[in-house]
Amino acid sequence: MLAAMKRALALLLFAALPPLASAQSLPTADAAARAALDAAERGQVSPALPAGHPLFAWVEMAALRQRIDSLPVATAQGFLARNNGTPAGETFRDAWLAQLAKRADWPSFLQAWQPRQDTALRCAHLQAQAASGRKDGQWQQQVSQLWAEAGKSLPDRCDAVIDQLAMSDALRWQRFDAALAAGQSAIMRRAARGLPADQLAQATAYAAYVDGADGSASQWPRNERSRAAAAAGLAALAKKNPDSAEQLLPAIHNALQLSAGQLGQVKYQIALWTVASYLPGSAQRLAAVPAAAWDERLHEWQVREAMARSDWAAALAALQRMPETQRNDARWQWFTARMLEKTGQQSAAQVWLQRAAVSPTFHGYLAADRLGKPYALCPLELDARSPQRTQVAGNPALQRALMLQQLDRPGWAAREWAHALSGFNDEQRQHAVALASAAGWYDRAVFALKGEQEMRLYSLRFPLHHDADIRRHAAANGLDPAWVAAEIRAESTFNSNARSPANALGLMQVIPSTGQAVANRLGLAGYSGANSLYDPSINITIGTAYLRELKEKYGNKPYVVLAAYNAGPTPTGRWLAQRGEFDPDIWIETISYKETRDYVARVLAFSVIYDWRLNGKAVSLGDRIAGRLGQASRRFACPTSG
Repeated sequence: MLAAMKRALALLLFAALPPLASAQSLPTADAAARAALDAAERGQVSPALPAGHPLFAWVEMAALRQRIDSLPVATAQGFLARNNGTPAGETFRDAWLAQLAKRADWPSFLQAWQPRQDTALRCAHLQAQAASGRKDGQWQQQVSQLWAEAGKSLPDRCDAVIDQLAMSDALRWQRFDAALAAGQSAIMRRAARGLPADQLAQATAYAAYVDGADGSASQWPRNERSRAAAAAGLAALAKKNPDSAEQLLPAIHNALQLSAGQLGQVKYQIALWTVASYLPGSAQRLAAVPAAAWDERLHEWQVREAMARSDWAAALAALQRMPETQRNDARWQWFTARMLEKTGQQSAAQVWLQRAAVSPTFHGYLAADRLGKPYALCPLELDARSPQRTQVAGNPALQRALMLQQLDRPGWAAREWAHALSGFNDEQRQHAVALASAAGWYDRAVFALKGEQEMRLYSLRFPLHHDADIRRHAAANGLDPAWVAAEIRAESTFNSNARSPANALGLMQVIPSTGQAVANRLGLAGYSGANSLYDPSINITIGTAYLRELKEKYGNKPYVVLAAYNAGPTPTGRWLAQRGEFDPDIWIETISYKETRDYVARVLAFSVIYDWRLNGKAVSLGDRIAGRLGQASRRFACPTSG
């Protein structure tokens, strides 16, 4: 009976979140709004929305933007006047200003202008001023500042105003130096055009050196620009070939007399890329980096390098050299305890385990396992009956944001969301996140919640959705459903339309080629190409099957499976060949890629939290890492202060 009650409770917890309470009266995106938006974007005038509809301005904006090439100025100006300062109005203003610049209609451009962040539009504004005879001292100053301070490429639109600038050699060198500081050799070459022949030749040599350092810098004039270019080139070379950079450094330093900071810059990169690749000589190169050049990243790598050599005493010494604020992170508290254990200092290790165990993180849970203590968790819940909830629910911008999200217009929805949040206090922002989550917009909890207190809103930060598919396919593939839920949370925050820059799609961020291959092996009849991965059921089917395949390949080692899921088989195979016999926590920490290292720890920690959400208890993290998924036994408790 008790087991049945637990299963029933888990099903309730894992079900899709309920619709918004009617008292909060949030509108839903109706079929009429979708049809009107779709029609407007196709250039059709019907069906239309009534003027009082919350999305009326967005539909009008979509219709105007669809025919923007031939749009009369008066029509655009009328829309901007009616919607000035609104997300729909400012979205259109961006498009309209770009169109006016394309038309070279500078009087209309100036009339529609309001300050923008977009560099191309800022350059168009300067071009409009010049065309209107407004090239005063302020104009010259703005163009000079734009030219000189940008260490990165400027849009093509800026060429027209840069060409009108009274360019001095000093201005050319100023931009050159900004590009040099940013390591942008192509911009260095562009900035140098127009310099006298002898200066141009030297500038070209500097740019070439950033692309490929060699011994030629020893022949340069001994000045600060030569030193900066040499240091930049050697530091860039160190990222690709630290041995070559180290060999070149003494002669270049003797010839140019690099500053202490520049020497540190180069030695830092030589050490960092040696140790990050676990190459021989890592410890010696780390020791050569001046104290002033050290940062948290280098301290972390010194610990990893020593652990990768199983030199526990050296790892402990590296941990003790960390700044106190860094060492007090639960990750390094845990590894301090581990290195103390490895060097036979059990009593001292207990102190650090106690410190780490109060953290609701991967390493905090490992410490709690070691101590046999409950996992630290201090959940907070918002009061759905709060007057603030009702007030926020009535905010027109938030209503429009939620409707646009439902209509698959995430960019527009994000603009309305930001507009709404700009007027909310902290409590109202939290209630806005709750309303967004209730409407299925789960990633707002990731982007809008911040600080230690808001991190305790676990029901918002860890949504439960797609219960039936997760349970069914987890069971079919011998996986823990809490693991699958954690994977989805880490990959997409339950956004079935998610698409990464690497073209990974859907809930479990499946690459289309992987999706096709797994679908073929499964004989999945419903799979019809990459777009099928946006279907939650198909995505979970393929994602869980792929996890099972990885589990079969790497054995019952979830932490290795997670590394392979994130980084791919080639680097995972290399890490296993190098350190496959290591304890799991040390193997994870010595993964070369930061993204993968953090990803593995994050998913495993998330799986503990999802276990808690499902069962009120969790399989211990130690058992979970080892692939032992028996009875949930680890309790959760909020640590007492002091």
